[in-house]
Amino acid sequence: MKFVLTRLVLAGMLAAGGAAQAQVQAQAQAPAQPQGSTFDKIQSTGKIVLGVRESSAPMAYAIGAERKYAGYHVELCEKVMARVAPKAKIEYMALTAQNTMPLVENGTVDMGCGPTTNNLARQRQVSFAVTTYVSQVRMAVRADSGITSFKQLDGRNIAASAGTTAVQLLRKYGKDNNVNLPTALGKDHYESFLMLESGRADAFVLDDNLLAGVIASSKNPEGYKIIGEVLGSEPIALLFRKDDPTFKKAVDGALIEMMKSGEVAKVYDKWFMQPIPPTNKPLNLPMSDTLKQLLQEPNDKPLEAYASN
Repeated sequence: MKFVLTRLVLAGMLAAGGAAQAQVQAQAQAPAQPQGSTFDKIQSTGKIVLGVRESSAPMAYAIGAERKYAGYHVELCEKVMARVAPKAKIEYMALTAQNTMPLVENGTVDMGCGPTTNNLARQRQVSFAVTTYVSQVRMAVRADSGITSFKQLDGRNIAASAGTTAVQLLRKYGKDNNVNLPTALGKDHYESFLMLESGRADAFVLDDNLLAGVIASSKNPEGYKIIGEVLGSEPIALLFRKDDPTFKKAVDGALIEMMKSGEVAKVYDKWFMQPIPPTNKPLNLPMSDTLKQLLQEPNDKPLEAYASN
């Protein structure tokens, strides 16, 4: 009987231990929940964590062996924080497109500075600042091609990158305008551009800022230009935790002040019109009329509002 009781006690202890271990593992896997407001966290830690990207030039990317983070959105983040929390130390955390939302949502990152599209689905997880860039899907062609419109591509070869919205937008344009747009898909932007560069495609369709980045790093940047109708627009904005209206008000206020003073336009010119590292070549991508209007009348409308226009 004693042996049986001992086995029962031991079994109970193992079961309790297993349950406790499972609980610890579940807690470790669950997303951390931020405590208090973002400003409370900044005050208690003395720092702010900015989420950046490593290869999204000119918006946010790492430069050189020392991996210095820079770019249009990185600089805007830094200027905002200099206004709303000037004594806080800035730390950078490299993010990917896949982990940006959860790490901002759970408070690991205080502000996301990468090229993130503001849409309704994401607004259920995080908050977005007023829009500071509008990505427009257009096409890159050889400078001497004479192509100015997507209608001129009827029956001609087009390059696009697999998994991008450009593919769906091309199909919709072809259907709406009764033109045949044969599209070859590259596994990434560089492979897609190679089709244009080698003459296997007459145009490469993608977001304008990404097109500009690929062209700037090519062998002959002057040999290509970005033209054509805008197939689609996506608002890009800084992002931070949801349900923190005080922090959003401060960030929006700083950005709007910079928009009204012309400072945002100067930062845009620095990263989109002037030579930038590491190639020290300019992207030559003038500010769109849509973004010019947004600097005059700032808002935080999501992608769906643009699609309905």
